[in-house]
Amino acid sequence: MARAAIQRHGISIRFACITMGISESCFHYQCKLSGENALVADWLLRLTETHRRWGFGLCFLYLRNVKHFTWNHKRVYRIYKALELNLRIKPRRRIKRDKPDALSVPTAINQVWSMDFMSDNLSDGRSLRTFNVIDDYNREGLGIEVDLSLPSLRVIRALEQMIEWRGQPAAIRCDNGPEYISGELINWAEKRRITLLYIQPGKPTQNAYIERFNRTARHEWLDLHLFDSVEQAQQLATEWLWLYNNERPHTAIGGVPPKQLLQAA
Repeated sequence: MARAAIQRHGISIRFACITMGISESCFHYQCKLSGENALVADWLLRLTETHRRWGFGLCFLYLRNVKHFTWNHKRVYRIYKALELNLRIKPRRRIKRDKPDALSVPTAINQVWSMDFMSDNLSDGRSLRTFNVIDDYNREGLGIEVDLSLPSLRVIRALEQMIEWRGQPAAIRCDNGPEYISGELINWAEKRRITLLYIQPGKPTQNAYIERFNRTARHEWLDLHLFDSVEQAQQLATEWLWLYNNERPHTAIGGVPPKQLLQAA
């Protein structure tokens, strides 16, 4: 409007700015970073298309900590809203609950592992089970075992495979499921000198690290696929676990992927 008034009436820039209620610096301002906005928008569109369950927080942490872009979070969020990506996920209404006691955070790898089961179904209706194990130090997913049935001997075999490449943990936290209180697993742990830390029945918050991992796995892997076979589910689990460990930012460990925290340590 100030430029139009100058051209139409031949008034000075100062008088036009006073009339329109803007400063002269605002009148002379030229956007210098508009060319990068297209790059920011392209990254945001690709991330939200590839990772449909990622919100702005994970997208920004990925661009800042994984790809090492220096864009300001306010600028990225402005473009995020302009693309209407903030309307993709409707936030859930949270119920207020008593805050549980904070879990102790290990100071090194292999101090405490956590393990738990999850359930899902194949496309033909058969039940599918997953056995998940993480290292509490950097929340790294050590393995996801997928099958129709996972008895205690299969659990022991999966743990042996993880110990072979990761090293032996001092303790493993778990619930009171039948596979965990079986004699085979208890004897194996005693032979290995591994302490089994059982949580109280009905207190899943005492195993919060693996429960949070399970929620992410459910939200970003299980709910997005329809599995035709156990082999397909295992393949997709392996691919998602690599992404979780190497690229997905984790807010509880400073907004970096678990592998990046491990390398820094």
